[in-house]
Amino acid sequence: MPANLHIAPELRDAIAEKQPVVALETTIVSHGMPYPDNLATARALEETVRAVGAIPATIAVIDGVIRVGITSSELEFLASAKGVLKLSRNDLAYAVAKRKNGATTVAATMICAHLAGIRVFATGGIGGVHRGASETFDISADIEELSRTPVAVVCAGAKALLDLPKTLEALETRGVPVIGYRTDEFPAFWSRTSGLRAPLRLDFAAEIAALLQTQRDLGLSAGTLICNPPSEGDEIPAAEIAGHIRKAVADADSRAITGKAVTPFILSRVVELTAGRSLRTNIALVKNNARLAAEIAIQLT
Repeated sequence: MPANLHIAPELRDAIAEKQPVVALETTIVSHGMPYPDNLATARALEETVRAVGAIPATIAVIDGVIRVGITSSELEFLASAKGVLKLSRNDLAYAVAKRKNGATTVAATMICAHLAGIRVFATGGIGGVHRGASETFDISADIEELSRTPVAVVCAGAKALLDLPKTLEALETRGVPVIGYRTDEFPAFWSRTSGLRAPLRLDFAAEIAALLQTQRDLGLSAGTLICNPPSEGDEIPAAEIAGHIRKAVADADSRAITGKAVTPFILSRVVELTAGRSLRTNIALVKNNARLAAEIAIQLT
């Protein structure tokens, strides 16, 4: 166990006793939502996981220590502080070595969850191949992490601002199973549909857990992407959100926003363009994902 990895006592005991645990990221707290919605959502996710019968493990880097399970005050700090790093595989070690504070992306959360022995992780939507990637080479580290780290990621598909066909192709090339949960269509974050077929379909948490165990038994080292569409009452239909996404992407281009700053900017801009509706959908879908992740974690144990 790395010296700079701290696992909260409750979680250390739960992992040792093979109780169900669900990892939760913190980029959604520091970079994905405005205050105080971010703090309320993070706390609601932990409560959702517990209500199903699993134990939440919210992950972040605090003063250079990877903390698997953070306190209420640490969560509030991440929700309100300025200058919190957005950490992925490329700068996780830097944040630890330099004793920085950082919120973990999908990639970094997968790494830390795997170090701690946690097999299931809930998030909103993954990163992927950005539009125009043939020119910019902008591809999220989430794709590469899913190919190498055996953690199951429950999400609402990839963020709709991405090039979704290329994202699915990149996942297939890297051997990542992509499962539609009770759907034949790959969801597009705010929307239940994308016009793209989900490569695989499973309808029950027990089936997903069986697949995850089979992957482990076969020695397959990739992660698994479980795509859980937002409910019909919460979604923004794809045709409706498309115009807002185009406008937000154009605004990012006009301001020369690049790299890790692109996704937070576009998400924030879409919230403005939809008068807050996209934020409400985001909150609802990530809770839905946390609920499913807890069900899967229970079946695994």
